[in-house]
Amino acid sequence: MFDLIIIGAGPAGISAAFEAKKHNLTYLVVEKGLIGNTIYNYPVGLTVFSTVNELEFAKGELKPARKKPTREELLSYYVRFVLENELNIQTEEKVGTVERLNDHFKIVTDKAEYESKSVLFAIGAMDYPRSLGVKGENLPKVHDQFRETYPWVKKRALIIGGGNSAGEAALFLAEEGADTTLAIFRNDWESTDPKHGCIKYWVKQPLEKELKKNCLKLFFLGKVLEIREDEVVLENENGEVETLQNDVVFVLIGSDADLTMLKKLGVKTENGKSGEVPVYDEETFETNAPGVYVAGHFTNHRHIKEAISVPKKIVPKIAAKLVSSMRTS
Repeated sequence: MFDLIIIGAGPAGISAAFEAKKHNLTYLVVEKGLIGNTIYNYPVGLTVFSTVNELEFAKGELKPARKKPTREELLSYYVRFVLENELNIQTEEKVGTVERLNDHFKIVTDKAEYESKSVLFAIGAMDYPRSLGVKGENLPKVHDQFRETYPWVKKRALIIGGGNSAGEAALFLAEEGADTTLAIFRNDWESTDPKHGCIKYWVKQPLEKELKKNCLKLFFLGKVLEIREDEVVLENENGEVETLQNDVVFVLIGSDADLTMLKKLGVKTENGKSGEVPVYDEETFETNAPGVYVAGHFTNHRHIKEAISVPKKIVPKIAAKLVSSMRTS
């Protein structure tokens, strides 16, 4: 019987594990992918533009070669932190169900069954990308993640999306010799409102340079109509239908957390800053289902800085609650 099982080994899950160990809780982290799996799925060579203090678990631990760390430096730091602190994390083990059994929970994975007094959901959202819902979206040339540029040099690449991920993919591809088109709503391209999910200035400015060098083309999108083997049919912002010759498509229109397991536990949801989120207490991050906690992409505090800081706040409260319940029982 564990005190706490943490689902997910991203920044929130690692932070929660470290706090659980500090507070002498019996705990286990179960991760279906790798340590820092969301970071692992960033594009190869990406510079992470958060400041160092927003990415590290303790001040001064992350020491990138330049001012901002690369994907590889950040991933290495997270893995090293887990190993050096001997955190109890099991990777490549997928949680199938979480079920309440009277006063505790049964967690069933594809490898084992566990029981725990409390559960913290700290799962990222990148594995549940949004789709266009158009014919041809399941063709092999269509991807919902962008990892690297080199397979697409001298190929005709179309990126669909209006946020930072789409902007970064378009920039990397244009810089490395792909015939690159970014299909984007005009409002997304012209917006400077951070709340709108616009392309951040550190990506937008180099994109504008690529446009001036004719290494990048913009397509102001109305909607995507169909994806075919060697072309894509689009409607532009004026309602006119255009067909673009094409070799590869990246559909980067965002992703959502999968709330299925939470809902089966009776957790209520509401519309949050970035879509549907569980209802939770802002102080403890406990949901309306007693003993069920959320962090990271399951909350309105999704950025890495908050994913790390929230467990530091709530795990001591979980520990205190467990001690209190032991005394009363």
